[in-house]
Parts: sequence; structure tokens; C-alpha cells
Amino acid sequence: MKSGTIIFTGKTKKGSDITLRYPKPSDLSRLLIYINTLSEEHTFITFQGEKITLADERKYLSSLLKKVRENRAVVLYALRGEELIGVCDICLQDKIEHHIGTFGITVAQEYRNEGVGSLLMRYVFQEAERQLSGLKIVCLGAFDGNEVAIKMYKKFGFTEYGRLPEGIFYKESYIDHRYMYKRMHG
Repeated sequence: MKSGTIIFTGKTKKGSDITLRYPKPSDLSRLLIYINTLSEEHTFITFQGEKITLADERKYLSSLLKKVRENRAVVLYALRGEELIGVCDICLQDKIEHHIGTFGITVAQEYRNEGVGSLLMRYVFQEAERQLSGLKIVCLGAFDGNEVAIKMYKKFGFTEYGRLPEGIFYKESYIDHRYMYKRMHG
């Protein structure tokens, strides 16, 4: 898919104007602000207060855009005006697991519970059906206790298949890492 391609324009449940589109190279600064804001929040993501550098984010975005061009990933950004408010992706694995996609999603704190996550998920799966040939299974990892996300994943057809007890160090204690999957059509 061409970088910057718009997939959806509309409104959130609370009436905010929103655009879902593929990333583009000029998103670097908004992506850096977005991830560092999420990291500072200590929410249910890998980053827990670390400060991501411009160089690291440039390398990450470049790699992501390459995967999209090669039809090995579907990545959608949710924007309100020029502000990045959500990111959702499915990235194909390699070699013997080339039929498995890894799913990820984040939504900016002030836009949670507006339906942004559901919109991102609906459209990322539609795009994955079109762009990722051979995709059979989508997997994700979730923090135990992130019940809002787990409920949404179940709504979209994900099933829990296991847990790693104390697999995540979060807010000064060890919690379970929950693993879920969803079979794709075809």
C-alpha cells in the first residue's frame, strides 16, 4: 500500500473527527511525540518510561515502511487533525511462521473509550485480508489486568491460548503475560 493512503475518515463515538491512514516518512516527529507520551504514562505497553531517541524512531519507522511496501505488514495511524492518536498494526513473521501475523495497538490516553481502538482494529483486519497474502493466524500478547483491551480482543474474535506466569514486570511487580490468537479467513 502506498504510504499515506487514507483508509477511513469519519467521527469517533464522542464526535471527534478522525482519519485512518498508512504511515509516511513525514510522520517521524508526530510518532516520536506519541510513543514518548505513551512511555511516560506507564500504560500497558512495552515502554515503561524510557525516552525513545529521534535516531531510534527514524530507524523503526523506516523498517516499518519497508515492511508495508513489501506487503509484510499493515500499519494504520489514527489522526485527529495532525495529531497522532492511535497506531495499529499486523506484521508477518518470517520463515516457518510466515503465515502468522503479530498484532499491536495503542491509543492516546485522552482518546480512549471513543471507539478509536475498534475502528483501528476493524480497518487493520480489512487491510490485512487484502494486503497480507498467506496470513492465517494473528497473535498478540496482553498484560494481565488490561481487561478493557482483552474484552475488545475477544469481541474481534481473539481467544486466549496461554499465559506466562509473571512474564511482565509492570509497576514494580510481576504480572502474567496473556497470549491470544485469531484465525483469519482463507
